[in-house]
Amino acid sequence: MVCLTVNLSSFLKPSRYINHELNAVLKDAPVKVALAFPDVYEIGMSHLGLRILYKIINDLPFASAERVFSPWIDLEAGMKAKGSLLSSLESGRPLNKFDVLGFSLQYELSYTTVLNMLNLGGVPVRSEDRMDDKDAYPLIIAGGPCAVNPLPMSPFIDAFLIGDGEEAVVEILAACRIWKASGDNRNSLLEALSRIQGIYVPLVHGCNVKDDGGGKVKRRLVNSLDDLPYPDQPIVPYMSIVHDRINIEVSRGCSMGCRFCQAGMIYRPVRERSPQKVLDIAEKALKSSGYEEVSFTSLSAGDYSCLLQLAGEFNTRYAKDHIALSLPSLRVAAVNRDLLREIRTVRKTGFTIAPEAGTDRLRRVINKDFTEDDYEQALRALFDEGWLNLKLYFMVGLPTETDDDIDGIIGMALKAQRIARKSTRRFVNISIGVSPFVPKAHTPFQWCGQTPAEDLQRRKDMVRNALSKKGFHLKGHDVRTSLLEAAFSRGDQRLSILIEKAWELGCRLDGWSDVFELGRWENAMEATGVDVKDFAQKEYDKSDILPWEIIDVGVTKDFLWRENRKAMSEERSSDCGKLCLNCGLACDNLKGVGEKEPPAISLPAATSEGLLLSVSPAGFGNRFKPVRIRVEFSKAGVLRYLSHLELMILLQRAIKRAGFPIEYSKGFHPVPDVSFGPPLGVGVSGLGEYFDMKVTPPFDLTLNASLLNSLLPEGVEIKCMSAVPANAESLNSFITCYEYEVRGGNPAVFVSFMSEKEILAKREKYDINLREMVEEGETAGDDSARIVLADRGERKVRIGEILPVAFGKPIEELIVTRTGLFGWVKGWVKPIDTCKMQLINCKV
Repeated sequence: MVCLTVNLSSFLKPSRYINHELNAVLKDAPVKVALAFPDVYEIGMSHLGLRILYKIINDLPFASAERVFSPWIDLEAGMKAKGSLLSSLESGRPLNKFDVLGFSLQYELSYTTVLNMLNLGGVPVRSEDRMDDKDAYPLIIAGGPCAVNPLPMSPFIDAFLIGDGEEAVVEILAACRIWKASGDNRNSLLEALSRIQGIYVPLVHGCNVKDDGGGKVKRRLVNSLDDLPYPDQPIVPYMSIVHDRINIEVSRGCSMGCRFCQAGMIYRPVRERSPQKVLDIAEKALKSSGYEEVSFTSLSAGDYSCLLQLAGEFNTRYAKDHIALSLPSLRVAAVNRDLLREIRTVRKTGFTIAPEAGTDRLRRVINKDFTEDDYEQALRALFDEGWLNLKLYFMVGLPTETDDDIDGIIGMALKAQRIARKSTRRFVNISIGVSPFVPKAHTPFQWCGQTPAEDLQRRKDMVRNALSKKGFHLKGHDVRTSLLEAAFSRGDQRLSILIEKAWELGCRLDGWSDVFELGRWENAMEATGVDVKDFAQKEYDKSDILPWEIIDVGVTKDFLWRENRKAMSEERSSDCGKLCLNCGLACDNLKGVGEKEPPAISLPAATSEGLLLSVSPAGFGNRFKPVRIRVEFSKAGVLRYLSHLELMILLQRAIKRAGFPIEYSKGFHPVPDVSFGPPLGVGVSGLGEYFDMKVTPPFDLTLNASLLNSLLPEGVEIKCMSAVPANAESLNSFITCYEYEVRGGNPAVFVSFMSEKEILAKREKYDINLREMVEEGETAGDDSARIVLADRGERKVRIGEILPVAFGKPIEELIVTRTGLFGWVKGWVKPIDTCKMQLINCKV
């Protein structure tokens, strides 16, 4: 995302920016697309939609897709100081050199970040400023759930994709290809795009609903998930991301009809992916990634018609390989013991329940389908099956809510704690999330204004004051950001000047509490005369023309109003999968939807390939005792920016892909028996690093070293493997001496440092003599030096203490390579040389 001639060590989480991930694609094609996510890497790479579009576009012979994410504020400052443009990860191409720039609008508070990324990429933020020169700037497209009310962002975006994108994106790029070859002006492209179903073009369609109700842009809807491409060779990030696992969308849409839920309305109707297809995706994705967890994702995963059968078959195939299954938040009524037992087969992956409201009365208002008895039964099942971590999510500020409903939240939390203690006799970690309700467009509550921020905060404080000293972990969204979210969800194009002014005043990454500054938004409101309360708290009547009605999501206004009236009468509606509620969608015309009973399925037998973890012949695992293998490797090049944890995960996933017969620890959360030597700092290269792994023989050292190298990215290389005696010291116990090459330091300072006998530095509880830790040191030319450091008993070497003092510069400004690690055996020897069984060229 930025030229790597800069030293990324001085920036937070440099692995956000280095590219070279497993399964990333770099290709040249006539139509070049940058998929832009207006947040940082670890958020954007967790978004499944981006991964799906990345595959679809790169599978097209005439198009290529690359990724770009927002830099964090420190790198942004560095880019501005150097005059660097925001660029793609794959090729480093600046954003203004792409043909198409597509933004994913998942969250209203990302709007200022969209403008910031455009500006950082050398692209004017307003559509009108991009119209004059045909080839000067990319076409700016946006999609995602926020696009169902495109008006606040309409001056900045050339075209919005409303609804499902898998098929529409191909048509969009085909139109772009034809336009590029035609030589026509930019207006002709916008006209062509406006004729594609699901595409809203502000400069063509306008921003006002027609008097006759015509001219609406209809949401794009795909019929069958099984017929769509899916990323079964997922990009595997080096850094830990929010959803760091294989995510398989088992269904799209939800039939439960929660009245606050925009996704439940705009992604209707339910379309299920077949179990056969899910298992096929899982098999390919596991082989190509090395992940050890698969999540079956959906708006309502517990309602997937074949879930229990699918989970059982998944575990039959993969439990032996320690592949865990997880599910997102489940409805209370969907929690049952059979499902819990399948989820915990390998390890308990955490559990989340979203009751949303604290009383039966308010749950009837919002159409949540469970009672207090259902809640208690779900909790007993969960804790009886051994879970010790639970997350509960609630909202405050729901329509008709009273303080009695807030007391209900407190009571539900305490009830969970009581049942947990009774069932487990142990401490159970219960997290309570309390977030303000945000009325959303295209929902039954779209006519409702948001509760004033002061009252929302008071209700949140009621929960916090009652539970904070009772062992709960409390968290939730800031009421100030929720006010902005509500305004942008229900606002119109008048908000665009506020968004632009707030960005000009420095607003971006507003979803991050450590970046968000309300004062900037207040200054922007004062400068523009636009008050977000006028949009967030506005109450609408049935007869009002709503600004977002220019978008037709398929669910009719009449249906939403009927649901609104039922809410105010505290009347529930049925699951529309069981009884059609005439919402406006013709579900019977779609494949795989509207089924009243689970379909009869025939799951394919597990393939013989599996995950190849059982490398040894059948029965060998019981015949031979596990053997510890010591591996020497190097870490260099751009991958020197990986942290120690990121490097460990990279190697463990490569080992998984290689199918090595690794031993696992015992207990509730088994992990691979792999242990690493002393960590390398971020930005520090290592030429002779080590890890040990315990495997079940037979294990060919030479063949498997070569195999592992073929699966590792450039920058990490296996140098050799050797068996280790059972009684050998661990790497961290044995290694006490470290050799470094340092370039870029001040030679005079280094010579002076070496001439001293004592140079004291303060540590947490004592002073330490830095000079005493230097065994040897010598210069090697004007710009290079060799230094050997050694631990002194319990006082361990910290190069962050020694090198800045020894070379007169911060360690981030030095080029540091660890050239050797040693332990003492009648002299300093390498860990690999202590192996008594030198079997590099034979089998263990």
